[in-house]
Amino acid sequence: MQNAVFQALAEAAQVGEPVSLGIITSVKGSSPQKIGAKALFYPDGRIQGTMGGGCLEAEIQHRAIEALRTGLPEKFDLLLDHDFGWDDGLICGGKVLGLILPNAQNKGWAFWSELARRHRALTWGITDDFAVLETPRREDPEKVRVPHWIYQEKVMPPCELWIAGAGHISQAVAPLALQLDFKVTVFDDRPALVNHHYFPPWVSLVTDVWERLLQQQVKDEKTFGLIVTRGHRHDALVLRNCITQPFQFLGMIGSARKARIIFEHFREENIASPEQLARVACPVGIRMRCESVAEIAVSIMAQFIDKRAELLSRSRETIAA
Repeated sequence: MQNAVFQALAEAAQVGEPVSLGIITSVKGSSPQKIGAKALFYPDGRIQGTMGGGCLEAEIQHRAIEALRTGLPEKFDLLLDHDFGWDDGLICGGKVLGLILPNAQNKGWAFWSELARRHRALTWGITDDFAVLETPRREDPEKVRVPHWIYQEKVMPPCELWIAGAGHISQAVAPLALQLDFKVTVFDDRPALVNHHYFPPWVSLVTDVWERLLQQQVKDEKTFGLIVTRGHRHDALVLRNCITQPFQFLGMIGSARKARIIFEHFREENIASPEQLARVACPVGIRMRCESVAEIAVSIMAQFIDKRAELLSRSRETIAA
């Protein structure tokens, strides 16, 4: 995850450990990584993050460690052709451009830890003189006049995932969603299941009777919902509440027959419009041959990753020069 690089930078700043920050700022054609990919390079050869692996990353690492020795930042422009990457199978044919910033930890613990926490949207970047800065807010005219940006990036809080139900599927989905950079909350009316014996400590847990649980209101437009309660009746009860809320994406466990029956009932009773029902994925998950609970969790999260990518592609404000 990108915030792992920011966290490592904060830790390096705290202990005064020298590191070089590498960033991909532009990609032309095919490449093993995208714009905004980052890695930290340590003098002892350790790497936090990735620039794409293989010979590409090895070349950037060599330059990053040399930059630590000289103290000089640099731009790089690498062509991924036959000559560059044949031995490592890296012959994508594209071009990767980027920056290497030695001693990036010198920007300070406060700056990098703020980016790592992602409590709010924050735009930062690198100027043409290789200075690392937070982009000034528009309402602060005294700070608007800054040098030309050669890289900018908007760091957003993680998307939220609300899971209704704390059974086996929820217990498999929640830790996977955490690894995939979702902020996870699980809701259920069974206190015996809603505890950290079954869920990682970073998962928020809420237990109460469903009537009160369903009073929870979505506040963040980047919230995803997953309905995996203990039965069709509870699924329908939760869906009835969730379908009117502004979830970015809403998935429900079940079969096509289950979806047809519930959706027909919702239409006949004017509970939901066809447009609202069209936003619900049931059966949730990508089409694959799933047998185990773990495989079902992978199927579900693959679909959620894809839907999140659609959202982020619309909102991403990464600027490359």
